Amino acid sequence: MIEPTIRPLAAVAVSFVAAAFILASGRRPNLREAWTVLASVSMFGIIASMVPGVLAGEVYATNLGTVLPGVDFVLRADPLGVLFASLASLLWIVTSFYSIGYMRGLDEHNQTRYFASFAVSVASAVGIAFAGNLLTIFVFYEVLSVATYPLVAHDETPEARSAGRKYLAYTFFGGGVLVLAGTVLVYWLTGLAGPAGSATVDFTPGGISALANADPTAASIAFIVLALGFGVKAGLMPFHQWLPSAMVAPTPVSGLLHAVAVVKSGVFGIARVVLDVFGPETLRDLGPASFGDLGIALPIAVIAAITLTVASIIALRKDHLKRRLAYSTISQLSYIVLGLALLEGDALIGGLLHIPAHAFMKLTLFLCAGIIHVETHTDNISEMAGIGRRMPLTMTAFGVAAAGMAGIPLVAGFVSKWYIVIGALDGGNAVFAGVLLVSGVLNIAYFWPIVYQAFFETPDDHDTKPLLEGPFGGRDAIRADGSGREESETVDIDGAVDPDGHHGQGGHHGHNDADDHRGLDDDHHGHHGGPPAGGWTKSNWRGGESTWFMLGPILTAAALSLLLGIVPQTIVFMRIVETIVGNLPGVVV
Repeated sequence: MIEPTIRPLAAVAVSFVAAAFILASGRRPNLREAWTVLASVSMFGIIASMVPGVLAGEVYATNLGTVLPGVDFVLRADPLGVLFASLASLLWIVTSFYSIGYMRGLDEHNQTRYFASFAVSVASAVGIAFAGNLLTIFVFYEVLSVATYPLVAHDETPEARSAGRKYLAYTFFGGGVLVLAGTVLVYWLTGLAGPAGSATVDFTPGGISALANADPTAASIAFIVLALGFGVKAGLMPFHQWLPSAMVAPTPVSGLLHAVAVVKSGVFGIARVVLDVFGPETLRDLGPASFGDLGIALPIAVIAAITLTVASIIALRKDHLKRRLAYSTISQLSYIVLGLALLEGDALIGGLLHIPAHAFMKLTLFLCAGIIHVETHTDNISEMAGIGRRMPLTMTAFGVAAAGMAGIPLVAGFVSKWYIVIGALDGGNAVFAGVLLVSGVLNIAYFWPIVYQAFFETPDDHDTKPLLEGPFGGRDAIRADGSGREESETVDIDGAVDPDGHHGQGGHHGHNDADDHRGLDDDHHGHHGGPPAGGWTKSNWRGGESTWFMLGPILTAAALSLLLGIVPQTIVFMRIVETIVGNLPGVVV
């Protein structure tokens, strides 16, 4: 039952309004950040208030008027929208506190612009979540691309500007054009297949019925165009190049890109297309007979399987931590796409559950990378031997999230991947289950050495297992000074190293080494990566490694990963996912 209400609009508007207050408070940092926290809590509260009703079968809608015959600009909170919106708003609270510690810790420039852009980006993500049709989601999809550009190019270096232009070229002009083209095709097909005046692009659980009667070839083209359009933001190969390049941005932005808003908007768009535009039943019937039970979804499943395998292999050769995490994201997002493309009940549950599971784990990993950079100026994995002594809480949280990414039991990633594997086997697609298992091994291969050397090796006695050697490895060229940095990083925009060799998020941090309150310990003043002379300083387990503005969000995200892995039924996300899949006609759970 649809209930007209202003709440979906209010959830989107609150952070747009907050962005204006943030800009007006630029000269008063405490007030500016208070607006950020207040807006994030308010948005989450509004969205959380709709969760019980949505689970009970209610759909909350705000209709802002008709754009085209049969197409309204409408915001609608249904189970799938609430899944994404509640996740984005919850993690905005976490990243808001972390951003305060990170931006102040590095004395970053343009912090007002940063917080305002962050607010608009999250508002756009929630707009995507609550979009009631393809046209509405396209509008917010493009607003998100524009809003995140200042964040990607935040450092204002040539590398950052180049990364920002690449990001816009891929997501705004590439993915956006494909999504618009697919939207036009769906509108045209539904008008042809149904009675006069029946053209629509509205999201409908199980798919728009008229598409089942449309021309199969044209419908197949529309599906592929929409899937690839959203796949650009989801990092599907070969449209993934913008994602590693965007690592030049500050670490909280990397968390936004990889865990909260941008890439999740891509996989969310694919979920809408699979579940609410075409529907599993229609997709099974489209495509050549050789595609089998998956129908036209088979090519998307194959692309996802190739992406998750190849990206994992590439991650093995990356020494820069954020770059390794970037390729890990490309791989992990394809788990979601593969789960959706398998069209089986369990696989759909696993794919949708991996949206929050991956968000909690990947946000933990990126926030850990950020705190390591702030406190030790270290970004290269080859320089992190023994860093667990200096940062015990951080590296423990990193280990928990890494275990989940590899599918180790008791962490969120295991639950979602288990459902996908079971769904693949139930549907007779054992080859995809095998790909998932191989990817899990590759996850262990590129995460475990980081954790192992952090706790069980010292700077004076460690091997190079974090990197593969040889022509397919990451350390093809080592600097003569033996620093272990890749020479290519001095010119590669996604290496996040400036021309002077200083590691960071683009080199423009304005850090003042004389300010002890910034959170940098004395033995790292003037130090640029790796352990200082005399080795890492030992920190206690009570938070001495950094400020709680940064440690608190890290431990919160890691705890959510464990909670979803140990007691998934007590987490509302699992209940929402079961509601989504249970409402799909023709899908057996």
